[in-house]
Amino acid sequence: MSAQVCQPPAEHSGLLRFLSALFYAGSSFLITIVNKTVLTGFRFPSYMCLGIGQMVTTVVVLYAAKKSNTVQFQDFDRSILFKIFPLPLLYVGNHITGLASTKKLSLPMFTVLRKFTILMTMVLEVYVLRKTFPRRLVYSVLAIVLGAMVAASSDLAFDVEGYVFILLNDAFTAASSVYTKEKLDTEGLGKYGVLFYNALIIVIPTLLASAFTGDLHKAVTFKDWVEATFVCCFLMSCIMGFVLMYSIVLCSHYNSALTTTVVGAIKNVAVAFIGIFVGGDYLFSWTNFLGLSIW
Repeated sequence: MSAQVCQPPAEHSGLLRFLSALFYAGSSFLITIVNKTVLTGFRFPSYMCLGIGQMVTTVVVLYAAKKSNTVQFQDFDRSILFKIFPLPLLYVGNHITGLASTKKLSLPMFTVLRKFTILMTMVLEVYVLRKTFPRRLVYSVLAIVLGAMVAASSDLAFDVEGYVFILLNDAFTAASSVYTKEKLDTEGLGKYGVLFYNALIIVIPTLLASAFTGDLHKAVTFKDWVEATFVCCFLMSCIMGFVLMYSIVLCSHYNSALTTTVVGAIKNVAVAFIGIFVGGDYLFSWTNFLGLSIW
């Protein structure tokens, strides 16, 4: 089993690895900007309902693709729950905490605090996938994390709730990357099955949670539903939610979990500096800017 997990990456060409990583970086960049526009620019009150929209889009697109024989994955049965666990829990945790932290933090601080994901992914790959890393790589990751700590130490817009959400998001992202890599080799699932059943299993509990907490009511009564610009941004976020999840699974299929995480961090360089001008919630200080610049 261990040998099967280690073999596939060696069979993929460098071009496929590069293109899948580039696809993930572009998707992640675009959805971060779109989500920030919806949640902060338009002040949409429910990040949970935005996440539900992205989950529903994933289920609808993949179900239609399966019915038209465009993609193939196993039909639902009891074994699916055992095959895919704990990915649905990690998926919803990653989704909700990611959107919550996007709403609470400025784009530069959101992206710089995502650097912790690299260290967490490395640790999980060691314990779950039994991988080893050269010392120079470990030292490089520690330097990246140091940059995040420097930036956080002088964040003039410090928000405790935002920091809690982003660190939880880092943990969920790291765990999701590692376990996605592990589950992709599960018989009958494949990348499309992982995506479809992740979203399907968790969408109804998330919808019930949003109704119970009042989030659903806030979303339904939001005043900008009559604005075409907001509706376009909301729909774009839902579509990009599916595209992002597909790109993550694709990148994890062709590359290691750590490579997928590092690609996300490299993309964050652009997001961090663009975010200084987009969103209107970044407060400048030289120490914070220095921390942003350490990559």
